[in-house]
Parts: sequence; C-alpha cells; structure tokens
Amino acid sequence: MDFHSINNDFTILHGDCMQRIAELRDNTIRAIFADPPYFLSNGGISVQSGKQVCVDKGDWDKGGTPEYIYEFNRQWLSLCRSKLTDDGSIWISGTHHNIHVVMRCLQELGYKVLNTITWQKSDPPPNLSCRYFNFSTELIIWARKSEKKPHKFNYELMKQLNGGSQMTDVWRIPAVSMYEKNCGKHPTQKPLRLLYRIVLASTDEGDTILDPFSGSATTGIAANLLGRRYIGIEQDAGFVQLAQRRREELENPDMRKKIYDKMRENPQEVTVLVNHVHPMDRPLCMELGMTYLRAGDSKGSLLVKEGFNRLGYVCIHEGGDNVQLFKLSKTGFQIWTAEDLQERGFSANHAPYYAVLRFDPSKPIRFDLPINLHQRAYTNVAKILPLSDFVEIK
Repeated sequence: MDFHSINNDFTILHGDCMQRIAELRDNTIRAIFADPPYFLSNGGISVQSGKQVCVDKGDWDKGGTPEYIYEFNRQWLSLCRSKLTDDGSIWISGTHHNIHVVMRCLQELGYKVLNTITWQKSDPPPNLSCRYFNFSTELIIWARKSEKKPHKFNYELMKQLNGGSQMTDVWRIPAVSMYEKNCGKHPTQKPLRLLYRIVLASTDEGDTILDPFSGSATTGIAANLLGRRYIGIEQDAGFVQLAQRRREELENPDMRKKIYDKMRENPQEVTVLVNHVHPMDRPLCMELGMTYLRAGDSKGSLLVKEGFNRLGYVCIHEGGDNVQLFKLSKTGFQIWTAEDLQERGFSANHAPYYAVLRFDPSKPIRFDLPINLHQRAYTNVAKILPLSDFVEIK
C-alpha cells in the first residue's frame, strides 16, 4: 500500500525500513531526516492536555538490549549512507535513550559529524515526578556522508533566517501545533517549523529528501511546501494513511492558506520562508500579505515589539499615502520617539505604522541596501495599495 502523490513529489513506501532503504538507488538523496525509535516506551508517565498519560508510543519504541539497539542503528545508518549524494547530509533526532549510540555508529561508519543541534522546546510538559530537571530538549545530530567531501549548507540563508547573524546550534521552537494534527496524531510528531529549517539548511529546490521513519510525514509536508521531493518509509499502515491524508490536504487551497497564515506568527523566519516556498504558493503568500507584518499602532512613537525585532525595514505611512521607508539599523528593541518622527516629517497622527518585509520572487532578500534616513533616500517608492504590491526598492 505504497502512496504516491499525483505529481510524484511525495512518496511513502510501506514496509520494513531496512528492506525499503536497500531498494533505493545509490547517490540520489541530497538529505536525510531520521526520527528513529528512542527506545523509551517502558511504562513512564508524562502530561498531555493537562492530564497524566503513559509515554509508551508503541511496540516499535520499546527498549531492547544495548546490543540490539546498537545493531539496529548501525544497520539503517549504513544503508542510508550509500543513498546520499557525495555532498549529502543526514539529520538524526533523539534523546539520551538513543542518541549516543547513534553518534557512535555515525563515527564508525565514516560519517563526519558537523553539529549537534539542541532543540529547545518553548512549551515542554511538566515533569510530574519532581525528581529530575524538566525534560525540555531533544538533540539532532547533523553529519555529512564522508570526512573529506564538502557538504551542502545554505549558510547565508541560515543567517537571514537568524536576522543576519550566524545561527547557533540551539534552536528554540515550540512543539507541534494543533493545526498540524487535523488529519490525526502521531505520538512522536515533529513541528513543521523544525523541518522547514532543516530542509532549507541542507537542500536546494528540486532536491530529494528521505525519511526512513516517516510517521506522519512532517518532513514530506515541509519538503513539498518548499519545492523539494520526498521519499518516506513507514512500517505502520495506519501512519501511511495518516501521511497520505496530510499530503492530500495540501491540495486544498484553504489548508495551504491556513499553513501560511500560521507561518506569519513567526516573524523572525517569515522573510526567508516566503522567498523559498514552492513557486506555486508565492502568489498566495502575496495575497495573504506576507510581505509585511503589523508592528502596532502608535501615538508619537513606534515600538518594534518583541518577535519583530529582526525585521529589516519599517515603512511609515498615512493610509497608504506619504510613504517613507527606513532601514532598521539596530538589533533588539528600537523605539522611534515623537521627535524622531517629526524630524522625518511625520506627526503623532501618522498611524497605523507597519513593519515591512520585502518580497521579490526573482531573487533572495538582501539586507544591505544603503538607505540614508537624513537624505530621505529611497522615499516615496513604495506604492502600498495594497502593501503586497511593494516588492523592491529602486
């Protein structure tokens, strides 16, 4: 009961991951994201929706002997390595139950470990036993195929995603949102925001991404939204059907709109995501107004609120008229006082104010345009009727 999308950009192979990985052609996969069993389903407890629940995920996640866990990880990692392109890389998520064994296997098999990412969940469940520190992180190992061959890394893109600064190996991202579970739940589902970042970091549009433990296929949803091809492998028939429902849901324009609406809630990432979504979705992003985000009304001053502090530009106008565009030159909070506004020709009644993100479908965003505030350079060039028409500064 394999599943293939209509245009073959999304494939789920049903069956044992060892067997199905072996069937794939060598040197064809640009990146792999793997969320293997953590082997922690041994009767522990956690919290879900305010209630105490068992942490057991299923028989596939029950702990085995140390020897079994080692051989299992070594086998699937060995099979995956031959499928990667020479500049390909692999990402493996885990906790202390399994991740250290994965690290040992990677090193033994000739991979080169690049980073160990700490995914810090901004909304972890409480620890009910009160006998440990709260479990709020997972680790993601990033490794390339070989020691000597360079790997694909969109470094500048990651800097843009991080407001122009080098991205660190600590990623603060919330757990899965409810809208991502419309088609059903998977007990170890990963958030789309996490997979967006991984896909953008190590692949280009048109590349193929493999997930040997597909689950609900979040990797595939992220890949397709960003114009990549996806192959997932899943042994549970019920989860194959869940993945199929999620992919078919993307054919619904209302659902795609909902996903992009949710993307707008993370302004520090929206500039990059909008510029790298699937080409067919760029008009939708424009229609949704993802070229800008409202920073707030003001009477005499403009405060760039928390979460909006990485935006590149501020556009001040009065109902779409008398448009002035300014580049933000400071990081963190930036306050525009009444005197600052008056110096630039605006009074306290020039509200609402907007923080503007540039969108140019033909090229990546640049943050280094030389806008001179005192000379009023680059003013009256943003014809904001509507704001989404603003695509470039001349």
